[in-house]
Amino acid sequence: MRGCRVEREVRSLPWQRGADGLTMISRMKATVAQLVSGMAPSTGSSSNPSSGAGCHTRFPYSRPPFLFLSPEEAQRAVDHNSRPILVPGQGRKKLLPWDTGYAEVINAGKSPLNEDQATREVVVVESRSQKNSKGAKAVNEDSDKDKQIEKERNSSCIVGGCCALAVIYILGKIYVANAGDSRAILIRNGEVIPLSNEFTPESERQRLQYLGYLQPHLLGNEFTHLEFPRRIQHREIGRKMLFRDYSMTGWAYKTIEEDDLKFPLVYGEGKKARVMATIGVTRGLGDHDLKVHCSNIHIKPFLSCMPEVKVYDVKKHEHSMDDVIVMGTDGLWDVVSDREVADTVIHMLSNCDPDDPNRFTLAAQDLVMKSRGVLKDHGWRLSNDRLGSGDDISVFVIPLYGHT
Repeated sequence: MRGCRVEREVRSLPWQRGADGLTMISRMKATVAQLVSGMAPSTGSSSNPSSGAGCHTRFPYSRPPFLFLSPEEAQRAVDHNSRPILVPGQGRKKLLPWDTGYAEVINAGKSPLNEDQATREVVVVESRSQKNSKGAKAVNEDSDKDKQIEKERNSSCIVGGCCALAVIYILGKIYVANAGDSRAILIRNGEVIPLSNEFTPESERQRLQYLGYLQPHLLGNEFTHLEFPRRIQHREIGRKMLFRDYSMTGWAYKTIEEDDLKFPLVYGEGKKARVMATIGVTRGLGDHDLKVHCSNIHIKPFLSCMPEVKVYDVKKHEHSMDDVIVMGTDGLWDVVSDREVADTVIHMLSNCDPDDPNRFTLAAQDLVMKSRGVLKDHGWRLSNDRLGSGDDISVFVIPLYGHT
């Protein structure tokens, strides 16, 4: 199963003022890696096709602990027909710091369980003195954690892979780390400011093609690193056709050769774009056993575990009571734009009492409801009768005013 996890770290202890920039970034990366790997969701032994003797399920399937679901609520949560929207329990103890809003809903039946997994963690981050650090070195923690997943995938029943999106607040700065197709945006004074980029076969076409060019053996003699507007027919050998290579942003003509009949490494557009006709996301953790269907061609070499990290200095800006960060998995962004999300949040918050601590949860719930739609005769439909999201949807709405 491919999981997209949304993660957030809320607060940490201050760094000692003597910490150098390299140490701070290294510690921040370690925190992201710990969050991404230590809370990885699992399908559970009942749905793990590779479970066998001696396999211990280290991460059994569950929903976010801060939802505090009763057994009955947990059972209803997996109903693919009604798809109830889950939010932190009303009237219970305050569950999320900063009055952060959260909502989620399961998919419409594409997989038995909810593949999204949200979490929030409060971590302690300390600096090391120059004397004890012995020349702090920047370590590739992300790669190390991915290798750890590879080692433990059999003993801990870890199958598939996951995307990851994390927001971390440290000393007045917000770090947004993304590996996959989830997204985070900042809504400030009604303006939308992107805080992440999605990593798909389209957005990383040149990186993928360059790797295929450098290491053609990874293509298994079945794929070509070149891209064409459509599949090439055998009768077209010798003719000229538009193509694109790793070094090109536009198109040019080439004479078709027999090798061009191979299937393109990157093929399709938009949500239909795939790497080796298999996977539609190019960064994340896991997927060490993923192969092209009915072949021994591994796809993992083309998938990067390195997140893109963006930094937002909150001290440089003044924030109003309605300024928020919205984090969402691809189930949200597949059907609504950044602007539509911002308008929905602004409308909901403006109609709530500013002192109501639940208003950010109401905003998250409204986003999930609008992107899921309503079940009609022809499936889940949005208010404009467009097709709603049939994917798992998870949304955080994080207020900035008074907390940063």
